[in-house]
Amino acid sequence: MSGNPMQAPEFPAWPQYGDEERTALIRALEQGQWWRMGGGEVNAFESEFAEYHGAPYALATTNGTHALELALQVLGVGPGTEVIVPAFTFISSSQAAQRLGAVAVPVDVDPDTYAIDPAAVEAAITERTRAIMPVHMAGHFADMDALNKLSAATGVPLIQDAAHAHGAQWQGKKVGELGSVAAFSFQNGKLMTAGEGGAVLFPDREGYDAAFLRHSCGRPPTDRRYFHQTSGSNFRLNEFSASVLRAQLRRLDEQIASREQRWPELAGQLAEVPGVVPQSTDPRNDRVPHYMAMFRVPGITEERRNAVVDALVARGLPAFAGFRAIYRTDGFWETGAPRESVADVARRCPHSEAISADAIWLHHRTLLGTQEQVGRIADIVADTLATP
Repeated sequence: MSGNPMQAPEFPAWPQYGDEERTALIRALEQGQWWRMGGGEVNAFESEFAEYHGAPYALATTNGTHALELALQVLGVGPGTEVIVPAFTFISSSQAAQRLGAVAVPVDVDPDTYAIDPAAVEAAITERTRAIMPVHMAGHFADMDALNKLSAATGVPLIQDAAHAHGAQWQGKKVGELGSVAAFSFQNGKLMTAGEGGAVLFPDREGYDAAFLRHSCGRPPTDRRYFHQTSGSNFRLNEFSASVLRAQLRRLDEQIASREQRWPELAGQLAEVPGVVPQSTDPRNDRVPHYMAMFRVPGITEERRNAVVDALVARGLPAFAGFRAIYRTDGFWETGAPRESVADVARRCPHSEAISADAIWLHHRTLLGTQEQVGRIADIVADTLATP
């Protein structure tokens, strides 16, 4: 480690864009049809995104939260059902189920990968469980072998929250090749973005068709007489966003290659900082896009962790506190919560409880920097942690 630890270098900006996005926006503008039912950009993006991820079908949506909600509804999630979610995740994972009237059941995660614990999932399954939602935290797959085996044994389908996992691979298989529904986000900070947007991958035509109806107010694409066949909402992506996402998709491979090169360098240096433990990778992850550069400082208090994050930001690092465990938020308990107290859930989820208090993450644009730039990060972290 070398360099001035007091200030971070200028990392690449995010989002990244260029003439490809400009050309795409003009193409969408000049086609004269700006919504998906009349234009060609959304259709083209869905085809390209599905092919890239090895899925038969993709459906673009307004955002990643709607992608989850739509996918869950197609799987039959609603009042009287339960969805098992990791306790350590962004709250959209649980809110998508709760807004459908279902109960979100938080379970613990692995303390090293931060992904949902299959043993905890198995213990939480009841006759009301309608879906299991693994979250591929920071682009690291949950244990899909164990979860697929559990799904097959119980008949409870998986829905992959792949909001962090664009381009990821598990034992040579892409997200869309794992046989289950998967939902993505294209929010401004994600690995590819149009400011907002989402997509759902489907392994079969039946699921895609059902989702298309519900994402377009229950109306089939050929309808001209307003025969709405199901309930639904307007989750349609617009043509401008789709045009940008087509350009963003073409950038993804090169960006992932850079992050995969830089993360082992950074993780090795962070591991040398006293008290710092970088996020681990299950070796069955063949390709990790590294949505976040995550690490823990076990034993630190939440108050001290938050002060460290503020100090890292002041020194120029795009640093953030780890997600708050979902059961530690007021929003989780507003509707669709289990009949337990916060303390009860916390006792079931000790790893989520700890990670929520001691985790720090850096924006993935840091991993698009040079080797020298990335090499400065651990110095800054070490100096910050050593400063009272």
